[in-house]
Amino acid sequence: MKILAAVFCFNEAVKIERTLARFPAQRPYDLVVVNDGSDDDSVARIRRFAGVELLSSPRNRGIGASIRGLFGHARERGYDVVVIVAGNDKDDPLQIPRLLEPILNEGFDFVQGSRYLAGGSFGNMPVYRRLATHYVHPLLFSLVARRWITDSTNGFRALRLSLLEDERIALDQPWLDQYELEPYLFLKTIRLGYKVKEVPVTKVYPPKELGYTKMKPLIGWWSILRPLVYLGLGIKR
Repeated sequence: MKILAAVFCFNEAVKIERTLARFPAQRPYDLVVVNDGSDDDSVARIRRFAGVELLSSPRNRGIGASIRGLFGHARERGYDVVVIVAGNDKDDPLQIPRLLEPILNEGFDFVQGSRYLAGGSFGNMPVYRRLATHYVHPLLFSLVARRWITDSTNGFRALRLSLLEDERIALDQPWLDQYELEPYLFLKTIRLGYKVKEVPVTKVYPPKELGYTKMKPLIGWWSILRPLVYLGLGIKR
C-alpha cells in the first residue's frame, strides 16, 4: 500500500523541528508537513529537512480543516493509508509501525493510538487533563459509540482513505473545522461498522515552557465534546 505520514503544525517553532528529527531516515512511507498558517519560524525549520513535503495554508484554518485538506491531497495522489502525527513533539514517529501493522496485515480500517492501554505511556500530565482524557471523554464517547474505547482524544492514528468514499462520513461540514473532526471521524467509523482497533502508544507532552497545548479551556473542550452531543442526539450526520 502507498502510505503517507502527515505532521500538522501551527506555530510550533522548535517543537516541529524536534518532531521531524525523530523520524527514521529510511521509512516505508512518504512524509508531509501540513502548516496551518504559522506566522513564526516553523516553515524555515521544516525546510531544513530533506525529503519532507510541505503543504502550507496562508492563514490559520483549524486542525479539522487542515486534516480535511490533507485527505484531499492524499486521495488525489493515490495514497491508500494516512497516518496522523502531532507536530508538537507529543507523538513518537518510531511507533508508526504499531498503527500500520493492523491495517497492512490484519485488515483493519482505522487504528487508534492509546496511551492508556498496557504498553502505552502518557508521561507527566496534569491531573485535570488525565481525568478528562482517561475517564470523562472516553466514557461519554464509549456510550455514544456503544463500544468501550480507552483513548478517544488521541490524534495519533492511521486509517484507510477508502473510508472517505462512504458518503455517510460527511467531513465537509463547516462545524468540523476545529478539534471536532478527529473525534467525529473516529466515532463515525465505529458506528458504521468498520474494523477499528486501539494499539498502545506514547503521548508525552512537551515541557511547559515550550507551550503545553494550544487548546483553550471551555472552547476547546466543547470542540471535542460537540461531536458526541450532535451525533448522540442525531442533531448532525
